[in-house]
Amino acid sequence: MSAPIDFYFDFSSPYGYFAAEMIMPLAEKYQREVLWHPILLGVSFKAMGQQPLAAIPLKGEYSLRDFVRSARFLGLPYKHPSPFPIPTQHPARAFLWINDRAPALARAFAQSAYRAYFVEGKNIADLGVVLDIAGSVGIERDALSEALSTTAVKDRLKAEVELALSRGVFGSPFFIVEGEPFWGVDRLPQLEKWLAEGSF
Repeated sequence: MSAPIDFYFDFSSPYGYFAAEMIMPLAEKYQREVLWHPILLGVSFKAMGQQPLAAIPLKGEYSLRDFVRSARFLGLPYKHPSPFPIPTQHPARAFLWINDRAPALARAFAQSAYRAYFVEGKNIADLGVVLDIAGSVGIERDALSEALSTTAVKDRLKAEVELALSRGVFGSPFFIVEGEPFWGVDRLPQLEKWLAEGSF
């Protein structure tokens, strides 16, 4: 089988949400596996000496308009959440724990968490909300709750984020296929060309 697509995302990223809705059909079209990797954009911003997009003067105002317009353009439901952005350690850790046991359920959890935040307005920074979402896709709530309190899961996320940084990942969504990086949901057409034709 051809090399998989590494898909990096932060649960507070609108563009990450859009990509999470689009990457699987694209990958299936070209018979590629997708490896999902949650990251923490706050760590990336610190490494780059930057701040969240919405907080940047001028660019932040534009981004709020672009989130809504991009959702319309892509035909995806979107309601800008409040608060925004949020810390996403809880859903990221939950994803990693679920993914180790059932990758398909982890993807379902990720998409449900994104929709909960960007469509239903639920605060997925809240552990209770995360556990409810996990339960809704078939994850045993008590087992997940117990796991998320452990140092092992916390250290695992830290290691995953550090590994992403070492690979040059700095935003969400971020894709790497055959060593080639693609940043942003608007790069999906380029990613598709790469999958269809090879390097260009």
